[in-house]
Amino acid sequence: MGAGPLDDTRFVGYRRKLIEDIRARGIDDLETLQYFDRVPRHLFLPEGVRPRAYEDAPIPIGFGQTASQPSLQAYYLSLLQPQRTEKVLEIGTGSGFLTALLALCSDRVYSVERVRELSVRARVALDAMAVQNVALMVGDGTIGWKKYQPFNVIVVSAGGPSIPSALVDQLADGGRMLIPVGGRDSQELVHVRKTGFLVTEDVVKDDVTFVPLLGQFAWKAEGG
Repeated sequence: MGAGPLDDTRFVGYRRKLIEDIRARGIDDLETLQYFDRVPRHLFLPEGVRPRAYEDAPIPIGFGQTASQPSLQAYYLSLLQPQRTEKVLEIGTGSGFLTALLALCSDRVYSVERVRELSVRARVALDAMAVQNVALMVGDGTIGWKKYQPFNVIVVSAGGPSIPSALVDQLADGGRMLIPVGGRDSQELVHVRKTGFLVTEDVVKDDVTFVPLLGQFAWKAEGG
């Protein structure tokens, strides 16, 4: 996978500055930082917010959704450590930027997005970068993607009131998942690990804020 001609050289310096900002937040895993250097974030954002692409901040992408803060996404990668032999399930494709990062460090990524327009937009950006190991689906992420289970890694980019049992069920033996759990406005980041029949849950970060996880096993679209 390569950025090709769409990697506007005007953004290279900004991307390197973002990598330094991520490092300053304690993410010093060299391989993770290299992934951020290889994926131009601006390609995955709407035209109107591209000037903000390399801020270490969440960026609105329409439909009430945001592209997550890059340093938080780097934390996901550094903690989960997806391997190139592993299969990843992503819940919440969003802009597709994290999807592209996951595609670099794993064998195959299956990504579920409930907003069709965002899924289509992400596919355009992924295709522009010649990413070939990602499958996208529009649907309810809280039920996972049973057809391709089990998954070695599950990444959830929206916050729910609890951990959907369907996602735990789809973890492989030795699998791990990161998911924000809590209220609609603030959550804790929970690291779930599965070993045989044993499932452990550890809070690894307090007071994070993600968009609500909507679906059958999470929040309802209208209240709930």
